[in-house]
Amino acid sequence: MTISILGCGWLGLPLAQHLIRRNHSVKGSTTTKEKVKALKNRSIEPYVIELSPEIADSQTISDFWKSDTLVLNIPPGRKRENIIEYHSKQIHSVIDHVKNSSIKFIVFISSTSVYPDNPGVVQEQDTIPGEATRESGNALLRAEDLLMASDDFETTVLRFGGLYGRDRNPAKYMAGRKNLEKANAPVNLIHRDDCIAIIAKIIEEKITGEIFNAICDGHPTRKEYYTAACRSLGLEPPSFKKSQEKKQYKVVSNEKLKSVLQYEFIHPEPLIPEQE
Repeated sequence: MTISILGCGWLGLPLAQHLIRRNHSVKGSTTTKEKVKALKNRSIEPYVIELSPEIADSQTISDFWKSDTLVLNIPPGRKRENIIEYHSKQIHSVIDHVKNSSIKFIVFISSTSVYPDNPGVVQEQDTIPGEATRESGNALLRAEDLLMASDDFETTVLRFGGLYGRDRNPAKYMAGRKNLEKANAPVNLIHRDDCIAIIAKIIEEKITGEIFNAICDGHPTRKEYYTAACRSLGLEPPSFKKSQEKKQYKVVSNEKLKSVLQYEFIHPEPLIPEQE
């Protein structure tokens, strides 16, 4: 089939390559002309598309929407003012273009940040409007609602946990830091390889109208994970505040994903990221 990926960055680019290896035709977008050559060199049909917040009408990008499926991978960011309003305008602009296209299925890349920071096991139905962990999560939750409500196409939402893998090792950001909070909080992570495999499976099996949490099986504590991650790279582990807390933290469930997709994780445990 023909698949368009709106957002060919750290996740979208290797996803495109994976889909091409599986004999799909892939169109990919970037926000800068400088990246067009890189997409072409990987057999991706390139388009320069920027949502600021609407997509400018242009004949040069009209073919981008001539596809069977759209992977929508445009995170709202965290620092922008009026983030919910701005991201909603971006999503409305995408919806307007999709309505007038051959696209009948959207895979929307969301995040587990849509959940409130409540303790216990979190499942797909446990969102509360306006009470996400961060305002970017509230923006994503609004985007999910807009897409799922449309009668012009089908949507499946993937709520990814924290992404890691290849050149993104959390140890690089945590090494040597002192007196960190929440030593006993579990991590909710997923490797990029699993993200790609899950997206491809949803597209090829046409699993529409669903919302899935996508997080690997293991949930080591922050202290366990970041200590192991730093040591795997020969970096100084961070230190955590000593605490006798018995507080319960949020653990995001992946049971629906594994049950409906019959999916087995490539990287079920995130304890020690690979060295590459």
